[in-house]
Amino acid sequence: MKRKVAARTGDGRICLVEQEIPALRAGTVLVEVHASLVSPGTELGGWRGLAEARKAGNSDAEPKPFGYSNAGVVQEIGEGADEFKAGDRVACVGAGYAQHANYAVVPHNLCVRLPENVTFAQGAFAMLSATALHAVRRGQPELGEYVAVVGLGLLGQLAAQFHRLACNYVIGWDMIAFRNEIARRCGIHATVTIGSEDPVALTKQFTGGFGLDAAVLAFGGDGNSAVKSLMQCMKVSPDTHTMGRVVVVGNPSFDWPLRAGSNAEFRQAGRTGPGYHDDAWEVGPPYPPVFMRWTTRTNLELCMRLIAEGRLNVDALTTHTIPLADVEAGIDAIIGRPDEILGVVFTM
Repeated sequence: MKRKVAARTGDGRICLVEQEIPALRAGTVLVEVHASLVSPGTELGGWRGLAEARKAGNSDAEPKPFGYSNAGVVQEIGEGADEFKAGDRVACVGAGYAQHANYAVVPHNLCVRLPENVTFAQGAFAMLSATALHAVRRGQPELGEYVAVVGLGLLGQLAAQFHRLACNYVIGWDMIAFRNEIARRCGIHATVTIGSEDPVALTKQFTGGFGLDAAVLAFGGDGNSAVKSLMQCMKVSPDTHTMGRVVVVGNPSFDWPLRAGSNAEFRQAGRTGPGYHDDAWEVGPPYPPVFMRWTTRTNLELCMRLIAEGRLNVDALTTHTIPLADVEAGIDAIIGRPDEILGVVFTM
């Protein structure tokens, strides 16, 4: 049986390819996919990067299927995946598994049931919401802290919402005013448009002169200017040491060490939680929950619950919905306006 999968060509085009549905094996489930979410930074090099690839025109490269977050209906289960049954609505994650395809075979620990009032399009936010949640956990937030989220793409938007749910006061930084507008619509307390506003002055004003307790870096590329500005906004101890925690969840590059006397902590967060990429766990038994409370799967379950309760707003992050059958024309229609694109959902 064949399936259709979205693939990126070498010249920045998105097309459909046909391939065999992966074999169902022990610990996996076969899902008929109804919706998937594009993660533009990781999958496409960003919308601007995709547009630049079209200008370069390397059309000789083979189309490469992509995607790692979708939602649909279970069709069949493999041995050991009996917590699911045919007809269950599920959200699925995993590179090489939860692709932009009409059918997917996914390890059972990378799948969670969708609450009744969560749509497939909302469920497709599973991967990025769990990644953002894990990044916020890595920063060990305390209630009432001042936090800056630098980069308000999908990951930054979700991280900002999680910090707000943790009773923190959040200021977002981005170069694109449209993204800042969406963040404010989602309840973020303040934003700064880099390039037309001074992030240091506005952030110091936001914290009442106290300084930031924490920050999240959720962007890619050269981060030296952003990190330099951020360090000027962190809280400072009486002996003049810069303090606070910075979680890097995007892929920025910046010089290290930043300066002598800094006691700011930098922590990386590059997954959805423990378990992801552990092949034995993905298709096997869960970690003992009493010792490992928050895994990829329990993070996913919490994200779906927060969406169901209306506490995590992913609808406001979806700017475009494109049928998978029309993926090439649909992307062609929007790629010329990259600053107006945020969440792109493919429907099957």
